[in-house]
Amino acid sequence: MSDAAIIVEPDYELPPYARDRDFKIYRAGDLTLQGGEVLLDARLAFKTYGELNAAADNCIVFPTYYTGTHSGNERLIGPGRALDPTRYFIVIPNLFGNGLSSSPSNASLSQRGSRFPRITVYDNVMCQQRLVMQHLGVRRIALAMGWSMGALQAYQWAVSFGDDVERLLPLCGSARCWPLNHVFLEGVKAALLADPDYQNGNYQHAPQRGLRAFGRAYAGWAFSAAFFREQLYKELRFATLEDLLQYWERDHLQWDANDLLAMLWTWQHADPGANAQYGGDFKRALAGIKARTLVMPCDTDQYFTVEENRIEAGLIPGAQLRVLPSPFGHCAGAPGRFRAETALLEQALRDLLPG
Repeated sequence: MSDAAIIVEPDYELPPYARDRDFKIYRAGDLTLQGGEVLLDARLAFKTYGELNAAADNCIVFPTYYTGTHSGNERLIGPGRALDPTRYFIVIPNLFGNGLSSSPSNASLSQRGSRFPRITVYDNVMCQQRLVMQHLGVRRIALAMGWSMGALQAYQWAVSFGDDVERLLPLCGSARCWPLNHVFLEGVKAALLADPDYQNGNYQHAPQRGLRAFGRAYAGWAFSAAFFREQLYKELRFATLEDLLQYWERDHLQWDANDLLAMLWTWQHADPGANAQYGGDFKRALAGIKARTLVMPCDTDQYFTVEENRIEAGLIPGAQLRVLPSPFGHCAGAPGRFRAETALLEQALRDLLPG
Protein backbone atom coordinates (compact mmCIF):
# COMPACT_ATOMS: atom_id res chain seq x y z
CA MET A 1 0.00 0.00 0.00
CA SER A 2 1.38 3.38 -0.96
CA ASP A 3 0.66 6.86 0.33
CA ALA A 4 -0.89 5.43 3.51
CA ALA A 5 -1.56 8.89 4.97
CA ILE A 6 -4.63 9.27 2.76
CA ILE A 7 -6.25 6.12 4.17
CA VAL A 8 -7.99 7.15 7.37
CA GLU A 9 -10.68 6.08 9.82
CA PRO A 10 -14.22 7.49 9.40
CA ASP A 11 -14.38 10.81 11.23
CA TYR A 12 -18.01 11.82 10.72
CA GLU A 13 -21.42 10.82 12.06
CA LEU A 14 -22.60 7.59 10.49
CA PRO A 15 -26.16 7.12 9.19
CA PRO A 16 -28.54 4.86 11.16
CA TYR A 17 -28.21 1.94 8.74
CA ALA A 18 -24.41 1.74 9.15
CA ARG A 19 -23.75 -1.44 11.08
CA ASP A 20 -20.22 -0.73 12.18
CA ARG A 21 -17.27 1.63 11.94
CA ASP A 22 -14.97 -1.17 10.81
CA PHE A 23 -14.08 0.36 7.46
CA LYS A 24 -11.59 2.83 6.04
CA ILE A 25 -11.81 6.08 4.13
CA TYR A 26 -9.72 6.81 1.06
CA ARG A 27 -9.35 10.59 0.84
CA ALA A 28 -9.01 11.25 -2.88
CA GLY A 29 -8.76 15.03 -2.67
CA ASP A 30 -10.75 17.28 -4.98
CA LEU A 31 -12.13 15.01 -7.68
CA THR A 32 -12.93 16.39 -11.14
CA LEU A 33 -16.09 14.70 -12.40
CA GLN A 34 -17.27 13.79 -15.88
CA GLY A 35 -19.70 16.69 -15.97
CA GLY A 36 -16.97 19.21 -15.18
CA GLU A 37 -17.92 19.79 -11.53
CA VAL A 38 -15.44 19.10 -8.74
CA LEU A 39 -16.30 16.93 -5.75
CA LEU A 40 -14.47 18.61 -2.89
CA ASP A 41 -12.48 16.44 -0.48
CA ALA A 42 -13.78 13.24 -2.04
CA ARG A 43 -14.03 10.37 0.43
CA LEU A 44 -14.42 6.78 -0.70
CA ALA A 45 -15.43 4.38 2.08
CA PHE A 46 -14.22 0.82 1.65
CA LYS A 47 -13.51 -2.41 3.46
CA THR A 48 -11.09 -5.18 2.59
CA TYR A 49 -11.13 -8.89 3.40
CA GLY A 50 -8.13 -11.20 3.13
CA GLU A 51 -4.61 -10.39 1.99
CA LEU A 52 -3.10 -9.40 -1.34
CA ASN A 53 -0.83 -12.16 -2.62
CA ALA A 54 2.77 -11.71 -3.77
CA ALA A 55 1.73 -11.44 -7.42
CA ALA A 56 -0.93 -8.85 -6.47
CA ASP A 57 -3.44 -10.60 -8.72
CA ASN A 58 -5.94 -12.20 -6.33
CA CYS A 59 -8.17 -9.13 -5.93
CA ILE A 60 -11.95 -9.26 -6.24
CA VAL A 61 -13.70 -5.89 -6.57
CA PHE A 62 -17.28 -6.05 -5.28
CA PRO A 63 -18.96 -2.58 -5.36
CA THR A 64 -22.10 -1.85 -3.34
CA TYR A 65 -25.70 -1.63 -4.53
CA TYR A 66 -28.47 0.97 -4.18
CA THR A 67 -29.20 1.51 -0.46
CA GLY A 68 -26.40 -0.91 0.30
CA THR A 69 -23.10 -0.73 2.14
CA HIS A 70 -20.14 -3.08 2.44
CA SER A 71 -21.99 -4.83 5.29
CA GLY A 72 -24.61 -6.04 2.82
CA ASN A 73 -22.07 -7.48 0.40
CA GLU A 74 -20.01 -9.22 3.04
CA ARG A 75 -22.77 -11.77 3.59
CA LEU A 76 -21.27 -13.63 0.59
CA ILE A 77 -17.75 -13.71 2.04
CA GLY A 78 -16.28 -16.35 4.30
CA PRO A 79 -13.70 -19.16 4.62
CA GLY A 80 -14.61 -22.15 2.48
CA ARG A 81 -17.03 -20.12 0.37
CA ALA A 82 -16.52 -19.07 -3.24
CA LEU A 83 -15.48 -15.61 -2.00
CA ASP A 84 -12.93 -17.01 0.42
CA PRO A 85 -10.80 -14.36 2.15
CA THR A 86 -8.07 -16.95 2.76
CA ARG A 87 -7.64 -17.12 -1.05
CA TYR A 88 -8.70 -13.71 -2.29
CA PHE A 89 -8.17 -10.07 -1.43
CA ILE A 90 -11.72 -8.73 -1.61
CA VAL A 91 -12.33 -4.99 -1.81
CA ILE A 92 -15.81 -3.53 -1.31
CA PRO A 93 -15.94 0.16 -2.26
CA ASN A 94 -19.05 2.07 -1.17
CA LEU A 95 -20.97 3.97 -3.83
CA PHE A 96 -20.79 7.76 -3.72
CA GLY A 97 -24.10 8.92 -2.26
CA ASN A 98 -24.63 5.98 0.11
CA GLY A 99 -23.95 7.98 3.27
CA LEU A 100 -20.55 6.37 3.97
CA SER A 101 -18.68 7.62 0.92
CA SER A 102 -19.06 11.31 -0.03
CA SER A 103 -22.79 12.05 -0.17
CA PRO A 104 -25.18 15.00 0.04
CA SER A 105 -25.62 14.24 3.75
CA ASN A 106 -21.91 14.38 4.65
CA ALA A 107 -20.21 16.47 1.94
CA SER A 108 -18.24 19.65 2.44
CA LEU A 109 -20.62 22.38 3.63
CA SER A 110 -20.59 24.19 0.29
CA GLN A 111 -21.76 20.98 -1.47
CA ARG A 112 -24.10 19.56 1.12
CA GLY A 113 -27.72 18.68 0.39
CA SER A 114 -29.13 19.97 -2.88
CA ARG A 115 -25.71 21.45 -3.82
CA PHE A 116 -24.07 18.03 -4.18
CA PRO A 117 -22.56 17.51 -7.66
CA ARG A 118 -23.76 14.95 -10.20
CA ILE A 119 -21.65 11.79 -10.05
CA THR A 120 -21.66 9.05 -12.69
CA VAL A 121 -20.85 5.36 -12.50
CA TYR A 122 -17.70 6.22 -14.45
CA ASP A 123 -16.69 8.75 -11.76
CA ASN A 124 -17.20 6.10 -9.07
CA VAL A 125 -15.07 3.54 -10.87
CA MET A 126 -12.28 5.97 -11.71
CA CYS A 127 -11.94 6.74 -8.00
CA GLN A 128 -12.21 3.06 -7.08
CA GLN A 129 -9.42 2.24 -9.52
CA ARG A 130 -7.14 4.81 -7.89
CA LEU A 131 -7.80 3.23 -4.52
CA VAL A 132 -7.43 -0.39 -5.61
CA MET A 133 -4.54 -0.23 -8.04
CA GLN A 134 -2.58 2.83 -7.00
CA HIS A 135 -2.97 2.77 -3.25
CA LEU A 136 -3.72 -0.84 -2.32
CA GLY A 137 -1.09 -2.11 -4.75
CA VAL A 138 -3.26 -4.44 -6.84
CA ARG A 139 -1.81 -5.29 -10.25
CA ARG A 140 -4.66 -7.31 -11.70
CA ILE A 141 -8.35 -7.84 -10.87
CA ALA A 142 -9.27 -11.53 -10.67
CA LEU A 143 -12.98 -10.68 -10.71
CA ALA A 144 -15.22 -7.62 -10.87
CA MET A 145 -18.71 -8.45 -9.64
CA GLY A 146 -21.79 -6.82 -8.19
CA TRP A 147 -25.52 -7.01 -7.67
CA SER A 148 -27.90 -4.38 -9.08
CA MET A 149 -26.07 -1.01 -9.06
CA GLY A 150 -22.98 -3.01 -8.16
CA ALA A 151 -23.30 -4.71 -11.55
CA LEU A 152 -23.33 -1.31 -13.30
CA GLN A 153 -20.00 -0.56 -11.62
CA ALA A 154 -18.54 -4.00 -12.38
CA TYR A 155 -19.33 -3.52 -16.07
CA GLN A 156 -17.61 -0.13 -16.01
CA TRP A 157 -14.51 -1.75 -14.49
CA ALA A 158 -14.38 -4.32 -17.31
CA VAL A 159 -14.95 -1.67 -19.99
CA SER A 160 -12.57 1.01 -18.71
CA PHE A 161 -9.80 -1.31 -17.48
CA GLY A 162 -10.09 -4.20 -19.89
CA ASP A 163 -6.44 -5.21 -19.66
CA ASP A 164 -6.63 -5.43 -15.87
CA VAL A 165 -9.92 -7.30 -15.27
CA GLU A 166 -9.79 -11.06 -15.82
CA ARG A 167 -13.39 -11.99 -15.02
CA LEU A 168 -16.75 -10.26 -14.81
CA LEU A 169 -19.96 -11.36 -13.06
CA PRO A 170 -22.91 -8.93 -13.12
CA LEU A 171 -25.76 -10.29 -10.97
CA CYS A 172 -29.34 -9.06 -11.49
CA GLY A 173 -28.00 -5.92 -13.10
CA SER A 174 -27.06 -4.53 -16.50
CA ALA A 175 -24.38 -2.52 -18.23
CA ARG A 176 -26.59 0.55 -18.73
CA CYS A 177 -29.89 1.94 -17.50
CA TRP A 178 -32.40 0.76 -20.11
CA PRO A 179 -35.60 2.76 -20.78
CA LEU A 180 -37.98 0.67 -18.62
CA ASN A 181 -35.48 0.85 -15.76
CA HIS A 182 -35.29 4.63 -16.18
CA VAL A 183 -39.10 4.95 -16.06
CA PHE A 184 -39.36 2.79 -12.94
CA LEU A 185 -36.88 5.10 -11.22
CA GLU A 186 -38.83 8.16 -12.38
CA GLY A 187 -41.86 6.75 -10.58
CA VAL A 188 -40.23 6.24 -7.19
CA LYS A 189 -38.45 9.60 -7.53
CA ALA A 190 -41.76 11.36 -8.22
CA ALA A 191 -43.25 9.80 -5.08
CA LEU A 192 -40.52 11.40 -3.00
CA LEU A 193 -40.53 14.77 -4.74
CA ALA A 194 -44.30 15.10 -4.28
CA ASP A 195 -43.81 15.65 -0.55
CA PRO A 196 -44.01 19.44 0.02
CA ASP A 197 -41.52 19.03 2.86
CA TYR A 198 -38.84 18.10 0.32
CA GLN A 199 -38.43 21.80 -0.55
CA ASN A 200 -36.32 21.18 -3.67
CA GLY A 201 -33.77 19.38 -1.53
CA ASN A 202 -33.46 22.18 1.01
CA TYR A 203 -35.58 20.52 3.68
CA GLN A 204 -35.33 21.49 7.34
CA HIS A 205 -36.58 18.08 8.47
CA ALA A 206 -36.81 14.75 6.69
CA PRO A 207 -39.63 14.55 4.12
CA GLN A 208 -41.12 11.51 5.80
CA ARG A 209 -44.25 11.24 3.67
CA GLY A 210 -42.13 11.23 0.54
CA LEU A 211 -39.68 8.69 1.94
CA ARG A 212 -42.54 6.39 2.94
CA ALA A 213 -44.10 6.74 -0.53
CA PHE A 214 -40.71 6.04 -2.13
CA GLY A 215 -40.33 2.79 -0.18
CA ARG A 216 -43.91 1.66 -0.76
CA ALA A 217 -43.68 2.30 -4.51
CA TYR A 218 -40.31 0.55 -4.75
CA ALA A 219 -41.56 -2.65 -3.03
CA GLY A 220 -43.79 -3.57 -5.96
CA TRP A 221 -40.86 -3.58 -8.37
CA ALA A 222 -38.41 -5.44 -6.13
CA PHE A 223 -40.11 -8.84 -6.29
CA SER A 224 -42.24 -10.71 -8.83
CA ALA A 225 -45.90 -11.36 -9.55
CA ALA A 226 -45.47 -14.92 -8.26
CA PHE A 227 -43.93 -13.60 -5.04
CA PHE A 228 -47.07 -11.61 -4.27
CA ARG A 229 -49.57 -14.09 -5.71
CA GLU A 230 -48.15 -17.01 -3.73
CA GLN A 231 -47.70 -14.91 -0.58
CA LEU A 232 -44.00 -15.65 -0.42
CA TYR A 233 -43.55 -12.60 1.79
CA LYS A 234 -44.63 -14.95 4.58
CA GLU A 235 -41.33 -16.80 4.10
CA LEU A 236 -39.68 -13.47 4.95
CA ARG A 237 -41.66 -13.36 8.22
CA PHE A 238 -44.24 -10.81 7.11
CA ALA A 239 -47.70 -11.97 8.12
CA THR A 240 -49.47 -9.75 5.59
CA LEU A 241 -48.71 -7.82 2.45
CA GLU A 242 -49.26 -4.60 4.39
CA ASP A 243 -46.59 -5.65 6.90
CA LEU A 244 -44.12 -5.97 4.01
CA LEU A 245 -45.04 -2.55 2.64
CA GLN A 246 -44.68 -0.92 6.04
CA TYR A 247 -41.24 -2.50 6.41
CA TRP A 248 -40.18 -0.91 3.12
CA GLU A 249 -41.50 2.43 4.37
CA ARG A 250 -39.54 2.20 7.63
CA ASP A 251 -36.39 1.08 5.86
CA HIS A 252 -36.38 4.15 3.63
CA LEU A 253 -37.07 6.48 6.53
CA GLN A 254 -33.49 5.75 7.63
CA TRP A 255 -32.15 7.36 4.47
CA ASP A 256 -31.42 10.96 3.67
CA ALA A 257 -33.66 11.96 0.75
CA ASN A 258 -30.88 13.75 -1.14
CA ASP A 259 -28.63 10.70 -0.76
CA LEU A 260 -31.30 8.50 -2.33
CA LEU A 261 -31.74 10.91 -5.21
CA ALA A 262 -27.99 11.33 -5.78
CA MET A 263 -27.55 7.58 -6.19
CA LEU A 264 -30.68 7.39 -8.31
CA TRP A 265 -29.26 10.02 -10.68
CA THR A 266 -26.06 7.97 -10.95
CA TRP A 267 -28.11 4.88 -11.77
CA GLN A 268 -30.28 6.57 -14.39
CA HIS A 269 -27.23 7.91 -16.24
CA ALA A 270 -25.30 4.63 -16.27
CA ASP A 271 -23.74 3.86 -19.66
CA PRO A 272 -20.23 2.35 -19.88
CA GLY A 273 -19.65 3.90 -23.30
CA ALA A 274 -20.54 7.46 -22.25
CA ASN A 275 -16.98 8.70 -21.87
CA ALA A 276 -14.09 9.99 -23.95
CA GLN A 277 -12.70 6.47 -24.46
CA TYR A 278 -15.79 5.26 -26.37
CA GLY A 279 -17.53 8.50 -27.36
CA GLY A 280 -20.97 7.24 -26.38
CA ASP A 281 -20.71 4.04 -28.42
CA PHE A 282 -22.37 1.50 -26.11
CA LYS A 283 -21.92 -1.47 -28.44
CA ARG A 284 -18.23 -0.78 -28.97
CA ALA A 285 -17.72 -0.41 -25.22
CA LEU A 286 -19.14 -3.87 -24.52
CA ALA A 287 -17.34 -5.39 -27.51
CA GLY A 288 -14.09 -4.18 -25.95
CA ILE A 289 -14.53 -6.23 -22.77
CA LYS A 290 -11.73 -8.80 -22.50
CA ALA A 291 -12.82 -10.40 -19.23
CA ARG A 292 -14.27 -13.88 -19.13
CA THR A 293 -17.88 -12.89 -18.52
CA LEU A 294 -20.84 -14.64 -16.91
CA VAL A 295 -24.02 -12.56 -17.01
CA MET A 296 -26.56 -13.69 -14.40
CA PRO A 297 -30.04 -12.11 -14.51
CA CYS A 298 -33.08 -13.37 -12.59
CA ASP A 299 -35.90 -14.69 -14.75
CA THR A 300 -38.50 -12.64 -12.81
CA ASP A 301 -36.55 -9.39 -12.37
CA GLN A 302 -38.93 -6.63 -13.45
CA TYR A 303 -36.44 -3.90 -14.31
CA PHE A 304 -33.06 -5.52 -15.01
CA THR A 305 -34.68 -7.85 -17.51
CA VAL A 306 -33.44 -11.11 -19.02
CA GLU A 307 -34.13 -9.74 -22.51
CA GLU A 308 -31.83 -6.77 -22.04
CA ASN A 309 -29.20 -8.91 -20.32
CA ARG A 310 -29.30 -11.18 -23.36
CA ILE A 311 -28.70 -8.21 -25.66
CA GLU A 312 -25.71 -7.12 -23.59
CA ALA A 313 -24.24 -10.61 -23.31
CA GLY A 314 -24.47 -10.89 -27.09
CA LEU A 315 -22.24 -7.83 -27.46
CA ILE A 316 -19.47 -9.16 -25.18
CA PRO A 317 -17.02 -11.58 -26.81
CA GLY A 318 -17.47 -15.08 -25.38
CA ALA A 319 -19.94 -14.03 -22.66
CA GLN A 320 -22.18 -16.67 -21.10
CA LEU A 321 -25.76 -15.91 -20.05
CA ARG A 322 -26.88 -17.98 -17.04
CA VAL A 323 -30.42 -17.17 -15.92
CA LEU A 324 -31.13 -17.40 -12.20
CA PRO A 325 -34.58 -18.99 -11.69
CA SER A 326 -36.38 -17.49 -8.71
CA PRO A 327 -39.77 -16.08 -7.70
CA PHE A 328 -37.99 -13.38 -5.66
CA GLY A 329 -37.52 -11.07 -8.63
CA HIS A 330 -34.74 -8.52 -8.43
CA CYS A 331 -34.14 -9.35 -4.77
CA ALA A 332 -33.12 -12.90 -5.74
CA GLY A 333 -29.61 -11.57 -6.26
CA ALA A 334 -29.34 -9.79 -2.92
CA PRO A 335 -26.09 -11.03 -1.36
CA GLY A 336 -26.75 -13.97 0.95
CA ARG A 337 -30.47 -13.27 1.33
CA PHE A 338 -32.04 -16.47 -0.07
CA ARG A 339 -30.52 -19.91 0.40
CA ALA A 340 -31.29 -21.56 -2.97
CA GLU A 341 -30.39 -18.47 -4.98
CA THR A 342 -27.18 -17.97 -3.01
CA ALA A 343 -26.19 -21.58 -3.71
CA LEU A 344 -26.63 -20.99 -7.46
CA LEU A 345 -24.53 -17.84 -7.26
CA GLU A 346 -21.84 -19.66 -5.29
CA GLN A 347 -21.72 -22.31 -8.01
CA ALA A 348 -21.45 -19.64 -10.72
CA LEU A 349 -18.55 -18.05 -8.84
CA ARG A 350 -16.79 -21.41 -8.48
CA ASP A 351 -17.26 -22.06 -12.21
CA LEU A 352 -15.83 -18.66 -13.07
CA LEU A 353 -12.93 -18.43 -10.62
CA PRO A 354 -9.80 -20.62 -10.91
CA GLY A 355 -10.00 -23.98 -9.12
